[in-house]
Amino acid sequence: MKNYKLAIIPGDGTGPEVINEGLKVLEAISEQCGFKCETVSYDFGGERYLKTGEILPDSAVEELKTFDSIYLGAIGHPDVKPGILEKGILLKARFDLDQYINLRPIKLYDERFCPIKNKKPEDINFTVVRENSEGLYKGLGEFQNKGTKDEIALQVSHNTRAGVERCLRYAFEYTRKYGKKKMLTLCGKTNVLTFAFDLWERSFYEIAKEYPDVKTDYAHVDATTMWFIKNPEWFDVIVTDNMFGDIITDLGAMIQGGMGLAAGGNINPNGVSMFEPIGGSAPKYTGKNVINPMAAICALSMLLKEIGEKEASEKVETAAKTVVTTKLKSLAAGKMGYSTTEVGDLVVKTL
Repeated sequence: MKNYKLAIIPGDGTGPEVINEGLKVLEAISEQCGFKCETVSYDFGGERYLKTGEILPDSAVEELKTFDSIYLGAIGHPDVKPGILEKGILLKARFDLDQYINLRPIKLYDERFCPIKNKKPEDINFTVVRENSEGLYKGLGEFQNKGTKDEIALQVSHNTRAGVERCLRYAFEYTRKYGKKKMLTLCGKTNVLTFAFDLWERSFYEIAKEYPDVKTDYAHVDATTMWFIKNPEWFDVIVTDNMFGDIITDLGAMIQGGMGLAAGGNINPNGVSMFEPIGGSAPKYTGKNVINPMAAICALSMLLKEIGEKEASEKVETAAKTVVTTKLKSLAAGKMGYSTTEVGDLVVKTL
């Protein structure tokens, strides 16, 4: 029997609530599919920072490298200045663990929850591959003449050939393996960002020669946002840089039914990956047992797929989809027709 070691970071706000439901599902599916998961929980987040001033120490990063995967609830605390926890935990983990891919499946399970009229589940089913360790999020830049009327703020989009190429190769491999149409779209802004996206575009078409079975396409990021709304069925797999990926995946979350279903993976294909619901800590719902745990359960499905438990992954996703389509009145917190814990129970029962 296979035995996996998972690091659990429940995090802030409603994070622990949704992670609890995910762990409930994990216990059921591991028993059903015949594998074991040893879990170790870490209290990184706002409460720990407020008590100790500690965010994510280097020693903890080294410890996290010994796990098969990381399951994260949410980071963000109303009493901590925005940016401290996000940079200190999320970005530090992504960078230090070299999780250079952010993977975001955009799947509509039920057309009742789609804000676009006349779109069905087969119309909204694509994946965004976002470069996760470079670009504007590298934190390079400076102020000049700060606080004066001549102030200048410089924020540098840092793109390396190696960083761009490894992201593109992952996207081509992903499209070859999982793409419905075997079509990969590069999303960029070549007409304005003439340095960064010149590198992206050249690398994209050079690597494409090694994948003759994968069709290629290009779209400016502004056009991509329009087509997400008008013709989402055009897309199969999209690859883009860090900033554009951050923006278009939130739009993707809305057309798939909202943050209640949006799950993501921060992936190091050769190391430790981290999976999370992308909706944030939602502090106003903390402790009320009303938050939708489905995104955390879908993130668990992604985690299982990444560690090699494909059957378990598919069963969890199918159960989640069944509950969404047959039980839930809404995907919004407090409007589902069930409590947080009841939704988790429904998924376990469906399994």
